[in-house]
Amino acid sequence: MTSENNTTSKSYKASGVDVQAGYDAVNLMKRHVARTKIPGVFSDLGGFGGMFALDEGLRHPILVSGTDGVGTKLKIAFAMDRHDTVGIDCVAMCVNDVLCCGARPLFFLDYIAVGKNFPEKVASIVAGVAEGCVQSNCALIGGETAEMPGFYPESEYDIAGFCVGVVEREKILNPDNVHAGDVIIALPSSGVHSNGFSLVRKIFEAHQLDAYVADLGKPLGEDLLTPTRIYVRDVLPVISKIKSIAHITGGGFYENIPRAIPKGLTAKINLSSIKTPAIFELLMKVGGLERDEMYHVFNMGVGMILITSRDNADEVMKSIKNSYLVGEVIAEEGGIKLC
Repeated sequence: MTSENNTTSKSYKASGVDVQAGYDAVNLMKRHVARTKIPGVFSDLGGFGGMFALDEGLRHPILVSGTDGVGTKLKIAFAMDRHDTVGIDCVAMCVNDVLCCGARPLFFLDYIAVGKNFPEKVASIVAGVAEGCVQSNCALIGGETAEMPGFYPESEYDIAGFCVGVVEREKILNPDNVHAGDVIIALPSSGVHSNGFSLVRKIFEAHQLDAYVADLGKPLGEDLLTPTRIYVRDVLPVISKIKSIAHITGGGFYENIPRAIPKGLTAKINLSSIKTPAIFELLMKVGGLERDEMYHVFNMGVGMILITSRDNADEVMKSIKNSYLVGEVIAEEGGIKLC
């Protein structure tokens, strides 16, 4: 007695899990994963674990890890039936956090749970993950796709990721090195990034995502799906000039910037210098939100801030295109002050 080449189970498929679709998805994603191969990759896709060899030239390597997902921004992807950008978001949320420690991302793993495995859709998601890895110079060395019928609707999925980076012990960024008189440099965001989408969706629930919005110069949904900017290639070349970094994610300015400075000091932010994209003005107008509340939730056009000495500021800004001064550190209690 033989089965279907011993690769599938009729009973399992009848329950909603198509093993063959999983194999097909892996075959489709292999070419995307191949784009991310860098020195140090020590295994091929398909094993039980991904392996990576550390650079033997490192003296006191410290591994830095980060994990995150995309959140309810995925609902926009479902509605627009576009799935090739959310993987970039997933990578960005992890590698940007690792970068805040001064670490260089090494490798990434993803976890994709689907209601039904449509191989082309899964491959499209992984194509985005691979693109995010290419943008951050790290390798996609493994992952997992789980088909979970009855748990997720057939057309929906979730994605999360895990990144590992490395930094020499003596080069770890430490907020305690920040002093009054240091300056704060803003790195522009690409838009809303991947935070605050529960509020975003509530504000725009009556709006058609595919409708063109003149103020945005594109359809609303297309703007909202703009991938989170990855800052690794911009920042690492000048990391030795940086004292501290804050990734502006959930909690906006108020939660994230104080994490980059020691107690007893305050980040004084000049609001008039911030270059805010039109999507935030639209959110504030349609949602009837106060501007201060916007800074509690969103990045408002600043995806990352760098703190450095005044002496190094010009060199940093010359190296990172479109960066600009947004404030300074002052000797005052409070953590953050928006002026």
